[in-house]
Amino acid sequence: MSDDPYDQSAPRRAEAPHESSGGGLGSLLDAPSSREPSSGLRGVFEHEELTPEQVERRRRRGRVSLTTAIALFLLAALITVSVLASTFRWFEVRDYRGDGKDPVPFSVADGATTGQVAVALESQGIVADAETFIETYQEDHAEKFIQPGEYELRTEMSSEAAVAALMEEDEATHYAAVNRTLRMSDVFGVLSKSTGIPVSEFEAYREDTATFGIPDRFPTLEGWLHPGEYRFPLDASAEQILQTMVDSTRATLDDNGITEEDEIFEVLTIGSIIEFEVQPEHYDVVAGAIQNRLDNPDGETSGFIQSDASVTYGLDRKSYDFSDEERRDKSNRYNTFANPGLPVGPIGSPGDAAIVAAADPQDNDYYFWVTVDLDTGETKFAETYAEHLEYVEEYNQWCSENEGRCG
Repeated sequence: MSDDPYDQSAPRRAEAPHESSGGGLGSLLDAPSSREPSSGLRGVFEHEELTPEQVERRRRRGRVSLTTAIALFLLAALITVSVLASTFRWFEVRDYRGDGKDPVPFSVADGATTGQVAVALESQGIVADAETFIETYQEDHAEKFIQPGEYELRTEMSSEAAVAALMEEDEATHYAAVNRTLRMSDVFGVLSKSTGIPVSEFEAYREDTATFGIPDRFPTLEGWLHPGEYRFPLDASAEQILQTMVDSTRATLDDNGITEEDEIFEVLTIGSIIEFEVQPEHYDVVAGAIQNRLDNPDGETSGFIQSDASVTYGLDRKSYDFSDEERRDKSNRYNTFANPGLPVGPIGSPGDAAIVAAADPQDNDYYFWVTVDLDTGETKFAETYAEHLEYVEEYNQWCSENEGRCG
């Protein structure tokens, strides 16, 4: 064996692969198959041995990654849809131009809100967009009402033109808004303020029922001055104005099949009571309870309606607070605690909803009712006096927690 490392004739030992540049893979391939590959390339040729815990962790990471990817995709899709919706909305026609095209009749119902009018205008093709109409309306008329009635409008009107047509100030009319639950004297005040006619001219007709064709059983015009919004000609007299309101009440009675004088008296009187006693959603229930009292004079209520509102009407007060002596006073002809049956006449002018409920009361077994929360209008109904007393206690408790509200 030669000691000269450069002696080519000397036998050579098999050398381990080295890590010189470019020689790693070539050396490995030239090495005997019995030798193991270097650690740096082990993963290229062999599967790493994993524990079950490592396998499960990798599987969970895979699921989390997939869930994240799906969430991101859905988020991107949602953003895309929102952008597209906004884009399409931007291209929608928000308003027409000009005074419109074809004539079209349009009706505003009694009590309709501005929103309801706007939706109806859009649905009938009169304006392009209800929201745009409302925005235009509120710019100059936020504190006003759209008067109920029939209008001649046009298709495809600008919101400005539609508002102008509906809110056109007619120099030949006086506008008056008469709210429900107003007594006759309050209505006279509203009419006087709206028309400039002295209250005394309206008061002169207080008991003149014959002039307006009102049945003799009614002691005054109370019950006949129908709530609503009106436009009266500038030259209309007090008599003509009152006749218009009486005719409106009669029209509602006719629409509900109430034409006989006794029926008219009962419906308007009960309607006026329930309008003061409870919220509109309870009108028909209380009308049924009152009817039960009238039809069963031998029951627990002995035929007495027992309405606080009717007592204070007879006392010419608006508070529901009255003494035991006043409760027993039969000389008050509106005292339904001391006098059985209906009072001598209505205690206000009922609106359409109250008239409808009184004309067709709910068929129930109730005799008692009490509003236990004056803020929400929550009302409890009872068939017996014992049950009713429990609800009265709820009312008293509410009053004690809301000082000054029940006087």
